[in-house]
Amino acid sequence: MHWFTALFVLLLLASTAMRSWLNRRQVAAVLRHRAQVPEAFAQQIDLAAHQKAADYTVAGAALNRWDVLLDAVIALVLTLGGGIDAIDRAWQAAGLSPAWHGTAVVLSTFLIVGAVGLPLSLWRTFGIEARFGFNRTTPALYTADLLKSLVLSLLLGGPLIFVILYLMQQAGDLWWLYAWLVWVAFTVFITWAWPTLFAPMFNKFTPLADEALKQRTEALLQRCGFASKGVFVMDGSRRSVHGNAYFTGVGRNKRIVFFDTLIERLQIPEVEAVLAHELGHFRLHHVRSRLILSLGMGLLGLALLGALARWPEFYTSLGVSTPSAHAALLLFMFVLPSFTYFLTPLGSWWSRKHEFEADEFAAQHADARQLADALVKLYRDNATTLTPDHLHSAFYDSHPPALVRIARLQSLATQRS
Repeated sequence: MHWFTALFVLLLLASTAMRSWLNRRQVAAVLRHRAQVPEAFAQQIDLAAHQKAADYTVAGAALNRWDVLLDAVIALVLTLGGGIDAIDRAWQAAGLSPAWHGTAVVLSTFLIVGAVGLPLSLWRTFGIEARFGFNRTTPALYTADLLKSLVLSLLLGGPLIFVILYLMQQAGDLWWLYAWLVWVAFTVFITWAWPTLFAPMFNKFTPLADEALKQRTEALLQRCGFASKGVFVMDGSRRSVHGNAYFTGVGRNKRIVFFDTLIERLQIPEVEAVLAHELGHFRLHHVRSRLILSLGMGLLGLALLGALARWPEFYTSLGVSTPSAHAALLLFMFVLPSFTYFLTPLGSWWSRKHEFEADEFAAQHADARQLADALVKLYRDNATTLTPDHLHSAFYDSHPPALVRIARLQSLATQRS
């Protein structure tokens, strides 16, 4: 066995085992605290809601066990199992030029992987989400979303893959630098265009209509020096009863988006506090810094791929008999997660740090207690567990655990009172 084959298998097994172990820890922690609501939440969340969150988390973890297994099987089948080679051979009879042939192989591989994962997606939506009363997606809407996503992937991703493969084949040793510049332009375009061009294909966005809430939000936007296309309400209730809010876009296409389900459940001061938190991400340059990091990591990744693509044993050690640009790209995409999995906690920590900073910003420009109250309502209504396993949370959670976050907000409120 080649040493690189052994290293890949070892890291794949290690990451799969770690994912499974953390999953079991999460289930054990949630079940251990299922019988009692944490004291800090006892006045706002009753035992029935707490137990629903526990059962919802356990059900999601049960599905995640299959996700973990499926990811490992797909990686092995496509690489050492000869899957990429088989798809490559199937397209050779079409007689396409190298760039078109490679694009067809890459898109076919993604389509097959998506089809393999479709049953789990269906079970998540129409099984778990429906069982706990969250799903409002109809089979027709699910199918429409799936087809729209597929068309967008082909129209946007297809040309991008073609250009990258063409550069890999024709642009010499520095192809990865030119490909990165193309990737930068593509990423900035998608980030800029998504709120106004693509997101409306899936959801309806309407300007905030409630006059009292609109006055409060406009005053907050002015205090924070935020210029955007406005605050919009999204019809999230078409698909789910989960509530959320998010910041999207760059430049003049910046938007604050509230789910209609969130507007329905929160009081005006609570919505204002949530908006202040989202504005914190903008004013503290979190969106920009995440975009810069993503582009920087993309540059490093493409540079590494540029080196690996010239190494013959990169192909043979991973189950590909004939080196090619598209084989290198596919191998890199399906092998890299095993090599980077154990860096996951760093990204999660950075995201949680941003959430704490945005909370502090919200405490300066709104009421920290109102933000805490809003979050508790969201924890309850979204069936978010209040008692996650600390290692699972540290590894994966992009937001601080409920107990830690609420305690910190209460401390900020006390400091400002």
